[in-house]
Parts: sequence; C-alpha cells; structure tokens
Amino acid sequence: MSKGLGTTVGRSSRRRILRLAGGGITMAALGAGLTGCEDELATGGEGSTPSPRSTSPEDGKAPADGKAPEPLWTKSTSAQTYGDNDELVAVDGVVIASGDPLVAFDGATGEERWSLPDGAVPGAPLLLGDGTLYLESGKYDGSVAGYVPGSGKEAWRSRLGKEYRQPRPVAVDAEQVYVIAEILEADGSSHTNAIAALNSGTGKVAWKEQRDLGTQQNGIHAAVQGRYLVYTDFKNNLTVRDTATGKQVWTQKTTKTSYGPFVVHQDLVIVPQGQRLQAFALSDGSEKWSVRTEEFTGFREPSLLEDVLYIADSARTLWAVEPGTGQKIWQSTALKDASAQVPRQFVKVGGTLYGATDLDKQGGIHAFDAKTGGLRWTFNDKSGDYHSWLVATDGKRVYALHGKKLHALPA
Repeated sequence: MSKGLGTTVGRSSRRRILRLAGGGITMAALGAGLTGCEDELATGGEGSTPSPRSTSPEDGKAPADGKAPEPLWTKSTSAQTYGDNDELVAVDGVVIASGDPLVAFDGATGEERWSLPDGAVPGAPLLLGDGTLYLESGKYDGSVAGYVPGSGKEAWRSRLGKEYRQPRPVAVDAEQVYVIAEILEADGSSHTNAIAALNSGTGKVAWKEQRDLGTQQNGIHAAVQGRYLVYTDFKNNLTVRDTATGKQVWTQKTTKTSYGPFVVHQDLVIVPQGQRLQAFALSDGSEKWSVRTEEFTGFREPSLLEDVLYIADSARTLWAVEPGTGQKIWQSTALKDASAQVPRQFVKVGGTLYGATDLDKQGGIHAFDAKTGGLRWTFNDKSGDYHSWLVATDGKRVYALHGKKLHALPA
C-alpha cells in the first residue's frame, strides 16, 4: 500500500498549496492565484475544455507506440481533489473520485451507478479494505462510515467519541480502520490530536493514543504492513506503531520530506528524502539500504507494483528498483528525451506502466514499457485545468481524472 504526495524539490508546488488548503489551512491568496485559470476555462481560451471524445477507433485496444488513445468515454464529475493518490479508486466494476456528492461510475460505460450526498469530505482518502470503502463523513458529524463500493450501500459506521473532532481514516487492514482526530478542550478548541484503531467488524474502539504536542492531524499518510502501522506527517516524522496495542515502536525525523510519500515492502518502509531513497526496517528503524540520485536532484513519489518499486526524479529519470535490496533494475531517460513532465503516481496493467503528472502541457498520463521505461505515448485532454492528474485501473481500463473530467482509456 502506498499513499504518497510530493513537491518539486526546493520549492512549493501549486498542488501542495491546494492540498494544504484542503487540509484545513487557510490561505487568502489561493483564490486570487487561481482566478486566471478559472477565467481562462470559462471564456473558452487556450485552456477551454474540449467536448467529450468518441470511442477509440482501435475498438478498445491500446494504441501503438507514439499515439495516445482516444478515451472510451469521458464524464464530467463532482470531483474536488487535491492531488492525493487515494482520491480516485477503481473497484467492483466502478470508478469513484472524491467529491460531493460522491459518485460511482460504471467502469465499462461511464454511466452513473450511485450517488451519495455528503458521503465524503473532499480531499480525504478513499480507503479500500476487505471489500469496503471507508470514508470520513461529509456530514461532519464525527463518524466514519463504510460502504459497499459496487452499490453505495452503507455497511458500517463508527464514532471515536464526543471528545474527539472529525476522525479521518488514514489506513485500513482486514481487522481495523486507523483514524486521526483532534482532541477537544472544554472551550471547543484543540491543541493535540490522537491516533486510534476502530474494529472494522463492530465499530468499537480497539485502542487510542495521544500523539505528541506539536504534531498535526493534517498531512498524515499511512500504510499497514502486518503488525506495523507506518505514517508520516508535515513535521518530518516517520513513525511506526503496533497495530494490536497502538504503542509506538519507533519514530525518527526524516532529513527531507515530500509530505508523506513512502511504500512498504515485506519488512521495510521505503522513503524518498530529497537526493536519497532510503529503506528502514519496520522492526527498529535501522537503515537497510540507500540509493542516491544526481546532485541537485530529488526523488518524487514512489509506487510499489508487482514487487517492483517505480520512482522518478526531478532530472526526469525514471527508475525501476528491487525493493528488498535497492538494486537498480533499469533507468530510463525517455522523459528527459521527450521534454515530458515527471510522473508522481503509477499503476500497471500487463506490460505497460502508466504515470500521472502534475499540471503541464507536456504532462498528463504517460504510458511506459514496464520492462525498459521507454515512453510509448502521453494522453492529455488539452483542458489546461490547474489540477494534478490522477490515475487508477481495474485491470481492464485506465481511468484518468483531470479536474472534473474523468476519462476511461483502453489498457
């Protein structure tokens, strides 16, 4: 499981600003900074949204190298995303993007299957576990809910307690849902937060632990591996807790941070930290291996797919790495050769690796040869929307979300 976000090394990206705004940090300049983008879209300028494209002339087959596919279908959505990888999911024959109302589209046809008003808080993760979609309640009533993805029917609901404000799920396994919540003071203010585990069968609180003063409930990215719950936060902390008791196993500061990107593999947590990609033992935090990229270059978000770690760096080099040892499988300069944008999220179908980028005319959804890193094609809807691209797959199709436009591409 991987939940990662990042910024270009050495400067803040607009995607990061959007995330921070979505996480509850007010920025007065945000609206003014985006006005030009919205005006351009509204007036039909260079960034105007094109009409939905027709079905691919390839009859649903992936295109030849160098030729981007036509979408199988395109739909306008209620999506309200902030660039996080888990704001778009494909499961049980539907594809769902974070928004209000929360809408599930049929993966094959694009027809609406169900809609859930106040179903989720925009920008909050859509967490899948044991056939259930777990959501922070969009009603802001302090509850966490679980739904059947294929039908939208509620299957589970839990509350942490009245003394906690708006628990937000951050990770899930077969037995528990892990949440972060503010601890309320008598006057309604909050200066601390807690992490807790809710039983995914009964909804009862399994354990809860107060986090250190100065930590934040926003910016948490987490994963579960066996008995370990691993998470990062805005304060450059990498922390591991015992899933059975909630007790902290270890914590340490990261030297650099991209605000949460990491992957777990067997007994390792693998974290990009600027120029270095480091693997630490889940049991005690000891370093097991380290990979270094070029000077003045930083690693972006990693993805672990079929036991291969894929990651790009800011020099536009794409890496495939053996996650257990850090050994390089291949490196590709195809992005640099094509002057293409660096991807920050990956999915894989068969022999093709798909990467989603930030906003950029040379970005969109890249398709790579998974064995060599060769760039096959790039899909871009030419809308000029300022949102980052998100990608998901059900193994049959690849779903690309850009702003409020959801495209289904042949895999």
